[in-house]
Amino acid sequence: MQFKGETSVNKLIILFVFDKMESPLSERTLLDICSSSNDWIHYMDCVVLIHKLLDDGFICQIPGEDEPLYAMTTEGRETLANFYVTIPKSSREEISRFVKNNSSRIRTRQDCKADYFQNKDGTYTVFLKILAPVQPMLELKFVVPDKKSANTIYKKWEDKASELYSVVYETLVD
Repeated sequence: MQFKGETSVNKLIILFVFDKMESPLSERTLLDICSSSNDWIHYMDCVVLIHKLLDDGFICQIPGEDEPLYAMTTEGRETLANFYVTIPKSSREEISRFVKNNSSRIRTRQDCKADYFQNKDGTYTVFLKILAPVQPMLELKFVVPDKKSANTIYKKWEDKASELYSVVYETLVD
């Protein structure tokens, strides 16, 4: 579905992805959606177009916890509304289908961060976060006895974060 050399259509595709995702996205996430997971726009073209959209005022940058996030501006929404039909219908359908099937996984991966490191005594500290646009919603720190435990927690965090958040919240609020 790539439109080689069709810069304006590719800009509209990126705006359409923002519209369908309905949330701010990191550059890494946008590149993954448009270039790595799908072959909609060449990777390097996508990098350039994101920054052109920013310079043109169609998207804006929002400070994020680990990396900046981008969101569509009013001008971006108006442009997309005016030139929506320029994006081929088959492309709009493919993007819509991809977002419908993957949006919760993409948001979770973008919003859930994990890291771990070894302490001086040989134990490991695991940091877990659920990020929100303004500030973290949840931050946890675990000290575990070994690297295997740290790695297990690290790998499970993305899949279990929302479930754990619900349990902690309901336990503390009720």
